[in-house]
Amino acid sequence: MAKSALDKDLKKVGSLEEATLALSRSIAAPGLALVFLIAVFLFMMGLAPAGPLSLFVIAGGVIAGYMALNIGANDVANNMGPAVGSRALPLGAALVIAAICEAAGAILAGGDVVTTISRNIIVPHTEFPVRDFVMLMMASFLAAAIWIHLATFLNAPVSTTHSIVGGVLGAGIAAAGLSIVNWTTMGAIAASWVISPVMGGVIAAALLGFIKWRVLFREDRLAAAQTWVPVMIGLMAGVFAMYLSLKGLSKVWKPSMETVWLLGIGAFILGTLGTRPLIRRRTPQLENRRKHVASLFTIPLIFAAALLSFAHGANDVANAVGPLAAIVAAAESNHAATGNVALPLWVLLIGAMGISLGLALFGPRLIRTVGAKITKMDAPRAYCVALAAAITVLVASALGLPVSSTHIAIGGIFGVGFLREMLANLGLNADGAKKAPKPKASEPSSLSSTPEDAIRKQAKRERRRLVRRRHVITIAAAWVVTVPAAGLLAGLFYWLMKIVAGS
Repeated sequence: MAKSALDKDLKKVGSLEEATLALSRSIAAPGLALVFLIAVFLFMMGLAPAGPLSLFVIAGGVIAGYMALNIGANDVANNMGPAVGSRALPLGAALVIAAICEAAGAILAGGDVVTTISRNIIVPHTEFPVRDFVMLMMASFLAAAIWIHLATFLNAPVSTTHSIVGGVLGAGIAAAGLSIVNWTTMGAIAASWVISPVMGGVIAAALLGFIKWRVLFREDRLAAAQTWVPVMIGLMAGVFAMYLSLKGLSKVWKPSMETVWLLGIGAFILGTLGTRPLIRRRTPQLENRRKHVASLFTIPLIFAAALLSFAHGANDVANAVGPLAAIVAAAESNHAATGNVALPLWVLLIGAMGISLGLALFGPRLIRTVGAKITKMDAPRAYCVALAAAITVLVASALGLPVSSTHIAIGGIFGVGFLREMLANLGLNADGAKKAPKPKASEPSSLSSTPEDAIRKQAKRERRRLVRRRHVITIAAAWVVTVPAAGLLAGLFYWLMKIVAGS
């Protein structure tokens, strides 16, 4: 009896310890985020310029830190999710690589200047009061951050750029009415809701189809891999050389288009010729199986994910701290910052640290959703998504089309998923061979049915859905709602700030 009572007491203590540990883990991430925001507050206290707008600058710094945390939690998952879902990278290693590359991109290659008011979404008149401008930027900034936070909680990857666009749009309309909006730019942004995911999905599916038919569906996969895997790696090298020169290194280098093309062609040739002997040395160690051949894409995938994170940090740090730079510039000059404003190093540091910390604290959940819950990933599929993201941005830039990196990456995941689904429903197995449907032995035969009818019914029953439809609906709905939701929040925050400010 005593032993039984002791066992029960020990179990209770063990359960209590487990509950305490789970509770401490659940509050650790918000606690660290709060510590970061307090540190930003204290930092801004010492840097805020003296004057009537100093409190707005301090508040803007805290909002910038909060925005950076949410960008890290939501946006970075698009780059690392496929690599983690394919098991090319464990989650911990992906978080470390992404944090380093995001911070390096933001600090080393983040832009010297940023276009205020989110790419001329609104055009305020010259007499627009500077305090109203500052409150407009704060309201739009805070609304975008809260919306991204909510989307992350709902496991929905959304565009941070579109969130800010919606916030600026809503606050601008609240401040000065519909006439302040640049509707031409808004129309182009609305078009990108369709352009971005469709382009990303089509290109990713085309790349995966090429790999399947030229390598994975071949009888001698190893020989095919020796021919085509170096070409695919060379293509990645060329595309990312162009991508980084155009999008990721704007602060340190601004080459001409001729130079960009020469750089891409040179990187393609070097990448192809340089990796061909490496692939030839490795293939004799592999079996002529799909899984073994697919492993050849693992290392290129890791490099692709790291380069995407670097370019994302260089480009999207402006989304985190651009409005803060505009607020600081307005406070120092006492004029609404309607042109380009400088991005000081300390502003970039707030963005870089916030993005990295947000990724580490809150990113894993969305990384798992992007990498595994939409469709199953392996190294070739994830590689195609990463390469498609870079190609789509380059093509869209050349055509002058506005696209979202978030929408492109998610569209690429859907693209490879729907291609897999289509091939499965056509009856093709992993080797690309046609498999005949097997009638179920337990199914009663019908005298009026022909063998062809039975095959069709069996094929219909075996139709597979390899893309989870509920994620399609959730993500698409979040994309459509992003601009109006952020806009409504921003308009509300602007009016509240006006009331609190007593004007």
